[in-house]
Amino acid sequence: MNNLFTPRLLTALALIFSANAYAQDTNTDNHTVTISIPEVAIVDIEPAATKNISLGFTAPTEAGLPVLAGSENNTLWLNYSSIKSTADATRNVSVRLSAIVPGVDLQVTAAAAAGTGDGALGTPSAQLTLSEADQTIISGIGSAYTGDGASNGHNLTYAISPGGTTGVYADLEASATQVTTVTYTISDN
Repeated sequence: MNNLFTPRLLTALALIFSANAYAQDTNTDNHTVTISIPEVAIVDIEPAATKNISLGFTAPTEAGLPVLAGSENNTLWLNYSSIKSTADATRNVSVRLSAIVPGVDLQVTAAAAAGTGDGALGTPSAQLTLSEADQTIISGIGSAYTGDGASNGHNLTYAISPGGTTGVYADLEASATQVTTVTYTISDN
């Protein structure tokens, strides 16, 4: 019985020690974490509830003088969020009109970014006289966000003038209202 017991005992001990050798913990361990970051390119004008504005001219009080542009409007803010797809990619925001108002130049100026945003915020261009062609108003946007709502992003100042760069004073016609739509688009360079 002693002869049978010894090989079985040795086999059992070998199995126990080999099992423990593979199940031993060490002072380090690791695992993977998969992180997903979506590509983002969205833009809006704030405050959303009151983003339609009115600008107008004032009739002269003395014969021989032109109509005068009313005051500028600086109540709107351009907000955007951007996560770019490659390390060196940037985005621009462009602006255009749906239609030119005859005899009227509509200008827009974007201020430097303000508010609670962060990241590679874009750089505004100089004042633009709007047309039906896309023009870059903000350039060099990387991965960034402006913050949401009024007082965040780029403050927009609108002004009008009769005649001027694209309008011709002779094209002015009296009307109660003429409407054009200003469209902002964020896109890759």
